[in-house]
Order: sequence, then C-alpha cells, then structure tokens
Amino acid sequence: MKPFNAPAIASWVLQLAVAGILLQTLFFKFTGAAESVYIFSTLGVEPWGRIGSGIVELVASILLLTPATVTIGAVLAAGVMLGAILSHLTVLGIEVQGDGGLLFGLAIAVLLASVAIMVLRRTEIPFIGMWLRAQSA
Repeated sequence: MKPFNAPAIASWVLQLAVAGILLQTLFFKFTGAAESVYIFSTLGVEPWGRIGSGIVELVASILLLTPATVTIGAVLAAGVMLGAILSHLTVLGIEVQGDGGLLFGLAIAVLLASVAIMVLRRTEIPFIGMWLRAQSA
C-alpha cells in the first residue's frame, strides 16, 4: 500500500477546485450571458475577449486535470486570473452589476489556488525543477 501523500492530495483538491470554478464560468462566457457581455463590452473586447478567455480557461482546466500537464495548467490559470484581477482593479471595480464582488473573489481564489498548486508541484515546473534537483544533489 502506498503511503499517505498529503501534498499530492492537497494538489488534487486544489486542481479540482480551480478546474471546477473555471469550467462553471464557461457556460456564461460561451452562451453570451448578460453579465459576461457587459464585462467584456466594458473592457472593449466583446465578443472576442469573452470567447478567447473562455477558450484559454477551458484549456487551463483540461491541463489541470491531466497529470502530466498540471503545472502548465496552473501557470495558465494564474495568468488569466491576474488579467481578470487587474481588470477589476482598474476598469470594472470589485463589484460588477451587483454581484457583491463574487467574480472578483473567485478570481482571487483561483489565483491563490493556482499558486499553491505551483508551490506543491514546483519540482515539475521546467527550469525550477531542474534547479531544485541540482541544488539537492
């Protein structure tokens, strides 16, 4: 029987949470929900920004759920969320159309979880992993 591996379990819980949040928001982006259209219109990138970010989030979710590509998915998800957070802070505001800051909070949660995944799986990140292995040799 394999020993209990807390970091691996923690990573998978975070991966499932991040992918779940990203996949859930795709419905609104791909169906052109009023709030999504409002957000991307306000940013001046409707519809291509909405559809493009949805595609990137879909790819990040798939990568997060594929064991060989988890760290790439985490980096991609973190990058998209940095863009979302900056959009909220500079253009949209924390609260969008009376959502109580829900979308901003989800972006923060996904960013933090993605960073935690990268920390837990840091040896799998190209260059960083090679450097860490060289330091321990």
